[in-house]
Amino acid sequence: MGTLFVGGALAVTLSALAYPSMLGITTVSTSADRIIANTQWGPLTESDRAFVVAVRAAGLWEYPVGQIGLQKGQSKGVLTASQHLIDGHAALDESCRKIAPMLNVVLPNIASPQQEGFVATLKADQGKQFDVDFANILRMTHGSIFNTVAKVRSTTKNTLVRALADQANNTVLDHITVMEKTGLVDFDTTLFTQTTPPKLPASDVTAPVPPAGQPLVVLTPPPNATSTPVDLGAAVVNNGG
Repeated sequence: MGTLFVGGALAVTLSALAYPSMLGITTVSTSADRIIANTQWGPLTESDRAFVVAVRAAGLWEYPVGQIGLQKGQSKGVLTASQHLIDGHAALDESCRKIAPMLNVVLPNIASPQQEGFVATLKADQGKQFDVDFANILRMTHGSIFNTVAKVRSTTKNTLVRALADQANNTVLDHITVMEKTGLVDFDTTLFTQTTPPKLPASDVTAPVPPAGQPLVVLTPPPNATSTPVDLGAAVVNNGG
């Protein structure tokens, strides 16, 4: 596997990844725990708001990558993983679009420049190289964000954000698993990049704010969808801080 990285597109791509790239969250600032609103579902912090935005941004690049994978994937494992990307992010996207207006959070319509770069790389890939880049880029990005999702879940006092974190945790773990099942993941390179990421400008890893009044892009669930959006009824009933 290691030889596939020499001089290839993935070597360049992996060197450009920044933690935690899946959701486009920049380094946690000292103001992450600052309460920006007191809602009926519990206080909303800077990190809570960033998490909702970031989950939305993840779908804006991973959902189309799943569609590309169904068209260009060479192996059964990549085709299966592509289906999981579409299914999982369609459900997460619906949850974000439900929760955001309740918490007065503005959602992006375009992924971050870094995330759009991943899409461009995979669009340009052909044949076996597509499968290799697909599995490694997505395994690395999901692995990078896994701990962040867990931290949000364990620290947020907002029941809506907590419910979204539950769903995101299950989705990320599922996507990590299907990427590994492709048999194409170079764990040495992937784990090294996760633990020693380069620093990128905030503008590269931040999804832009959409123009006022622009309709939200909707990620349509597949006909055979198995993932379901968050149960807001349960989240509201279980509000206890």
